[in-house]
Amino acid sequence: MNSLIKILKEKNIQLPDNVSDVLNNCKSLTVFNTTEELAEASTNGIENDEFSVKYDVPGKGEYTEVIVHRVKNGISANYTEPYMRRRDPGTMSIADNLATDKKKFSEKYGFEFPALQEETYGWLKKQDLACFIYFAGREGIGSTGIAIAPANAAFFAMGLSMLQQIVPPAELEKNTEIKSVIFVAPVFRHTHFNGKQVVVHNRTEKVHELYSYNLYPGPSAKKGLYGVLLTQGEKEGWVTAHCSAVQSISPYDNVTTFMHEGASGGGKSEMHQHIIREPDGRVLIGRNQVTGEERFIVIPRFCSFKSVADDMALCHPSIQKNNGKLRILDAENAWFVRVDSVKEYGDDPHLEQATINPEKPLLFLNIDTVPRSTALIWDHIQDEPGKPCPNPRVILPRNNVKNIVNQPVSVDIRSFGLRTPVCSKENPSYGIVGLFHILPPALAWLWRLVSPRGHNNPSIVGTGAMESEGVGSYWPFATGKRVIHANMLLDQIIKTPRTTFTLVPNQNIGVWKVGFKPQLLMREYLTRRGVAKLRNDQYQPARSSLLGYELNYLTIESSKIPTRFLKVYNQLEVGTEGYDAGAEILQEFFKKELQKFWKDDLYKTGKKIIDACLSSATVEDYNEIVPMSYQYSFNQIEDYEQSTVYQE
Repeated sequence: MNSLIKILKEKNIQLPDNVSDVLNNCKSLTVFNTTEELAEASTNGIENDEFSVKYDVPGKGEYTEVIVHRVKNGISANYTEPYMRRRDPGTMSIADNLATDKKKFSEKYGFEFPALQEETYGWLKKQDLACFIYFAGREGIGSTGIAIAPANAAFFAMGLSMLQQIVPPAELEKNTEIKSVIFVAPVFRHTHFNGKQVVVHNRTEKVHELYSYNLYPGPSAKKGLYGVLLTQGEKEGWVTAHCSAVQSISPYDNVTTFMHEGASGGGKSEMHQHIIREPDGRVLIGRNQVTGEERFIVIPRFCSFKSVADDMALCHPSIQKNNGKLRILDAENAWFVRVDSVKEYGDDPHLEQATINPEKPLLFLNIDTVPRSTALIWDHIQDEPGKPCPNPRVILPRNNVKNIVNQPVSVDIRSFGLRTPVCSKENPSYGIVGLFHILPPALAWLWRLVSPRGHNNPSIVGTGAMESEGVGSYWPFATGKRVIHANMLLDQIIKTPRTTFTLVPNQNIGVWKVGFKPQLLMREYLTRRGVAKLRNDQYQPARSSLLGYELNYLTIESSKIPTRFLKVYNQLEVGTEGYDAGAEILQEFFKKELQKFWKDDLYKTGKKIIDACLSSATVEDYNEIVPMSYQYSFNQIEDYEQSTVYQE
């Protein structure tokens, strides 16, 4: 502690008073400078191959939270409870009195936070603690913070140090401001929250405090710090998008940048996957779950691609060129990759190669391992006999990814992913989305307001029914007012008219099981087209106006995609009857969710778009509000006074 204080004093860096109090009065303190040091500490020393993270819980006795193994390729952590192996979407609460649409802590739990806050500090002071400095964001965009956790939870700190870059105190710039702090106190989920994951945000005048009452990195180390970035952006007028991004290169050397958004499970990590061929070289589009029929196409050569971002991207003003395209930069130092789709050796050779023999230790979660073995990403731990955990993860540093793009990129295609269930005449659902659809900008905005979480989400604890993940699909992690984010997203869409917006399903198209093939085939096709527009006869308004424009035909390298995958009502098992019933489900869901945004401070253009949806507008109605054309004057948008016309 003395060396940390000395370094910070020399650099004129002040710790918040509550942080100094905890660190000065704890049982012992270890300050970490690197992820490798935290990897060594994850099993209480490099000499130990296995370690149990356990605590004395009042009224419950000794409780083991996690079993940690030292493996050849890093650290493997497995939770003793299946509930703790995925993110609970209801973890966040707000303890401060600043503006918010989220539930306040006292409303949610029936008691005031300050008393628990003091209990938390008191508990931490009795522990051996680990702490380190991190930077939330990248390339100078974001803020510096400090993490404080029990020393025996070093695996958790290791994950955080990978996701948001660990910074040795000696390397801090003079006069750096500490803008956020994470206090990790897992025992309180048992004593105060009935075993549930809880993360409390307390926004003070100078510091954004996070209180993580659990050891799953998803809601705190990852999404909690995402909330810190969103709060900063809300104050300063910029967004950290919930997306992945790749630069795709066609066999003819076209380069197209895709930004894929959506709720958890919407296919963000999968946008980095390569298409897997069948043993005979063909590509399986899907399998009919009624008849068992399979459909294949032949693609002689795939596009190559370079990864840009996996889950979060900074849309900061400093990187924009104001040329009609949105520019983004990865917001993370490492990626929290879900590997549930990797079920056996060979399912994702590139990711397998990156994780089996890495240069530096990785962190594996929910992967079945034994000490000193090699953690294999297809070997998922079982929640119960015969039921694999649906949310196995690996934290993969960006520098472990080959051909990664480190600078800002300009976005050509913004796709939105939706997990869709099976749809049939007998059991209609919203699984009526074709291989992909083209969306007018106004509709693209509506999809980002509603952000359906979709069918059978593997990443979170939930009901399985369609629920809204909220504005930007990042709303569960934001602390402020949803209308502010709705306005920022609309402003962003209007100012980037050179972007094409698409909607793409995963899992099912009607009665056909397709996995994530739709977005991968969309990537192949649109990369080949480059800047060429679709022919006028290639698309038409979709039968459901919320789906924008549907495709009449699609050919990839002389292989035609059957129309049953483009227009779901062409499937005999669905027909117009099943499709229209599914469209009604979707329409009612939108109408219900959009009511939350009808506020006085919503932009007039936003109100016009929402009103159009509530009135069951046509696709062309949406296109008139914010045109799809690459060129239009802001004079047509009543909220904007400038008359800039973006040229191609």
